[in-house]
Amino acid sequence: MNSSIPPHSELPRFPESLWRSTVQLPTYDKLKETIYTDVAIIGAGISGITTAYLLAKEGLKVALVEMNRVLEGTTGYTTAKITTQHGVFYDKLISHFGEEQARLYHDGNYEALEFIRQTVTEHGIDCQLEKQDAYLYAESEESLGKLQKEWEAYEKLGIPGEWVDSIPVPLTVHGAIKVSNQAQFHPLQYLRFMLEFIEKQGGAIYEQTTLDGQIEEESGVLHLNTSEGYTIKCNHAVAATHFPFCDKEGLFFARLHADRSYVVAIEPETSYSGGMYINAGTPSRSLRSAKLDGKEVILVGGEGHKTGQGICTIQYYERLEQFGGELLGAKRIPYRWSAQDLITVDNVPYIGRLNGWHPNIYVATGFGKWGMTNGTLSALINRDLILGRENRYAELFSPSRFKANPGIKNLIVENANVAKELIAGKVDIVHRKAQDLQNDEGSIVRHLGQKAAAYRDKDGTLYVVDSTCTHMGCEVSWNEGERTWDCPCHGSRFDHKGAVIEGPAKEPLKSLDSHQ
Repeated sequence: MNSSIPPHSELPRFPESLWRSTVQLPTYDKLKETIYTDVAIIGAGISGITTAYLLAKEGLKVALVEMNRVLEGTTGYTTAKITTQHGVFYDKLISHFGEEQARLYHDGNYEALEFIRQTVTEHGIDCQLEKQDAYLYAESEESLGKLQKEWEAYEKLGIPGEWVDSIPVPLTVHGAIKVSNQAQFHPLQYLRFMLEFIEKQGGAIYEQTTLDGQIEEESGVLHLNTSEGYTIKCNHAVAATHFPFCDKEGLFFARLHADRSYVVAIEPETSYSGGMYINAGTPSRSLRSAKLDGKEVILVGGEGHKTGQGICTIQYYERLEQFGGELLGAKRIPYRWSAQDLITVDNVPYIGRLNGWHPNIYVATGFGKWGMTNGTLSALINRDLILGRENRYAELFSPSRFKANPGIKNLIVENANVAKELIAGKVDIVHRKAQDLQNDEGSIVRHLGQKAAAYRDKDGTLYVVDSTCTHMGCEVSWNEGERTWDCPCHGSRFDHKGAVIEGPAKEPLKSLDSHQ
């Protein structure tokens, strides 16, 4: 192994996605009037944009609405592997859902992979789409047992994989499962084309537009109200956000938990043999190549943890930096970033009709870190449901399903974790004062007699906000690596000024007098 590792100071100071920095995305206005449309799609990531693309292609009038900027969420910060190999997954899926449903999960994700390929070919989209082999490898004797069970699941389901004893990259492994004919691409170049197509078909796109979460219906027409007092009237609505705007109706905050994971882009000193890789053990490690200014860089990902519950988040970047440096050497690290994903209690996404009371509201969430295929599949399923077509995957992914095993156990565990974090945040005693913070430092502090969240920027300006998450009252924690306030209960995230970055919170953290 190569031991050439750059010092930690060479990590980029601020997180920035390679994808977002290498594509020029259009900007869109806020919604400033009441509108009517056939379908309103809330959330402009791969799921929402693909849904809008498919429905616009069918001749429906669509409105795509984003709380922040388009592709500013997880899709803009993915590793962008397009694969049916979702880690150590199918063995557990068989035990909880049975072989028939597990096979459907694989087939649906493969259909999504093929859809991406066909769409790129149909429109001649320049998005660095490359065919790659995917490898799931065991790095230890302990993870070998998991991998062998996963291989048995592949054989039961007829997944076209191959057991191999070594992999092309210089890692010592105890075995690996190779799946050929998978893919990788530049996701934002691909989705930029779809945004342009939607507008050419007469679709409307709005940014910085937040719904207030209330659902009204009049004569079969949905009324979705924005926080600024405007209304979107539509026949159908698709919630393609992490936590759907209809969160209370679906109790998604209790059935999903948020995980963060990290990526560093390394310019290697030694050549890369191609392929996409993920390990079967912990901590997670992921590898794939990408292009930057005509040169190859390697995306080293992993180090996942629950949002708001990782201490000293910069350490995760440092560990990935060390792993990549030891493996391939590192001339430099031009980018680092992190992403947030939601995971359901049974590890299968929620896609389809919200419930029987709201048959014209559809959701797409809980992609479990495999959003390129699951997000695309969600668009294919919801398109068919809106158009009244049969879809053989709809029952498996239905948001109203409930699997007693592992659903009940995981539901109890996740909500016990929420209760623990809620209580811990309230009883934690804080002695530090806002005035003690150094430049570019954030912390929970004692301020004007109450607990608060404070950050002093690199120029010395102090920002103090209420530390209580506006969703359900948990106490936020400082994310040093991203310079955000993260909620450990349901994954809401806020910038240093308190503005909402990710839900389920809809209201910002209250600004307090900095009293410098």
